[in-house]
Amino acid sequence: MGASASMSVIAHDVRSLIDLAHDRTTQGRSHLVTAIGDLMSDHGRILTLQERALINDILKKLIQDVARPVRKALAEKLALSPHAPREVTTLLANDEFDIASPILLNSPLLEDDDLMEIVRHRTISHRLAIAMRRSLNEPVCDALVATNSVDVIRALLENHGAKISVATMAYLCDQSKTLDVYQEPLLRRSDLPQDLVKKMYYWVSAAMRQFIVENFPVDPVELDLTLGQIAQQAAHSVSLPAAEEPAINLARQLAEREDLTPDIIVETLRRGETPLFEAMLGERIGVKPILARKLIYDSHGEGLVVACRAAGIDRSSFVTLFMLMQRARTDPMTRDPYLMSKSLELFDRISTDAAKKMVDRWTVDPEYIKSIIKLQQRRR
Repeated sequence: MGASASMSVIAHDVRSLIDLAHDRTTQGRSHLVTAIGDLMSDHGRILTLQERALINDILKKLIQDVARPVRKALAEKLALSPHAPREVTTLLANDEFDIASPILLNSPLLEDDDLMEIVRHRTISHRLAIAMRRSLNEPVCDALVATNSVDVIRALLENHGAKISVATMAYLCDQSKTLDVYQEPLLRRSDLPQDLVKKMYYWVSAAMRQFIVENFPVDPVELDLTLGQIAQQAAHSVSLPAAEEPAINLARQLAEREDLTPDIIVETLRRGETPLFEAMLGERIGVKPILARKLIYDSHGEGLVVACRAAGIDRSSFVTLFMLMQRARTDPMTRDPYLMSKSLELFDRISTDAAKKMVDRWTVDPEYIKSIIKLQQRRR
């Protein structure tokens, strides 16, 4: 086909588009969408740059004048086309979300600059659609993270076709300390660097720690040792009231003389010397009294079980301690008639070594003991 014939066909097509645009009927709108789609597929491979520019210019003006249903249908028709006019595609991508969504999710014609511009200036729905594209380059990922939208960032993390830079991944790992909704999506990414996996181990939930050990080539012994060191640092960084110093000093002296036995701990509580009992139990398990109090009182019995197990207190002495402490408590814990049997069941299930590790981890994550017990209950 010669140049003049080609231009004649294009002119005829354009006149047809204009006529259809003026037809406000449902049938007319449907024909308009079909005509534009046919124009793209028929001439996508043979149009010259000048011809394509002419049609693009006409289509842009036409798109702005047609009704929403026409733009929506057109977006759906052009979303997967590699021959669609890029300017029109970009225009539709910036339209209202229900029109833009198929373009944002699927169009191969949108470039990084187009996507970043939409991320910066359009709605959260537009951003979510972009975060779910089949593939995303680092600059677009950075723009999405810069929105600080939890929902958008979570969708991005769940998109394994997104190329997230190491720096951005490190930032999101740090954010996961307080935003636990990021933790699982991060840990399920195959491109998460090993050093970040190990870093997250110290603040994620017990279930997520188990997931890390089962799914990453990490050494759980190494992680436990590091966690224990952190626990010791945390315990020794807590300042205590001066009034507690005598009890702490006595507990330390007894420990140095190897006289800090389970029997003397039980007898101290029996005499009603609660601060000294707390100091002794804390010294026995390697935490300061303020942390020992939190462990044995800020729970529904699990903390006391773990503390006694870690201290090497036998079952009979544990029962005595439990009864003495229950009498002194006024919280709802004392109203559970099955609490003793539940506590003894847990006491029998946890070994001394396991309890010591749980105490170390609890000093870093106070929810750890509750989480690990729930994990054990689900496995039974």
